[in-house]
Amino acid sequence: MASKTKTQAQQAHRRSRRPAKQSFFQKNAKWLIPGVGVLLLVIIGAVVLLGDDSKSGSLDREISVKEAAEMRDDGAFILDVREPSEWDEFHIPGATLIPLGQLASRVDELPKDQDIVVVCRSGNRSQEGRDILLDAGFDKVTSMAGGVTEWRSAGYPIE
Repeated sequence: MASKTKTQAQQAHRRSRRPAKQSFFQKNAKWLIPGVGVLLLVIIGAVVLLGDDSKSGSLDREISVKEAAEMRDDGAFILDVREPSEWDEFHIPGATLIPLGQLASRVDELPKDQDIVVVCRSGNRSQEGRDILLDAGFDKVTSMAGGVTEWRSAGYPIE
């Protein structure tokens, strides 16, 4: 019986030396903390990248003729970036002409506190004009898809 007691004592002693069971977090701490850090960086990056277009005052990069007509009726500044000969054929009433080739040097003539819709004949140059204005610090600027040709075809007023 003495040997049985001695064995039981040894087993009890071994059990008391075992470390306490570790939780999942304790076992994985060396991976968990950096993992949470990486996850936070990914979330912050996504918010910055995806949130860029939603900053206050910004507009969609391109809008339809119908949306442009509504913005014009609501007081938006219409900027025509065609050449003077194209302008003379017809243009949107109330629009301002600054040919695309002159736009970068004439941005100071445009309102920064007003929505700007950039238009051209078919919609290609207006995208370039919009990008020039965005690069110059304008954030309330968009271009009209389809250009003044589509504007006229849709029956909106021209001069």
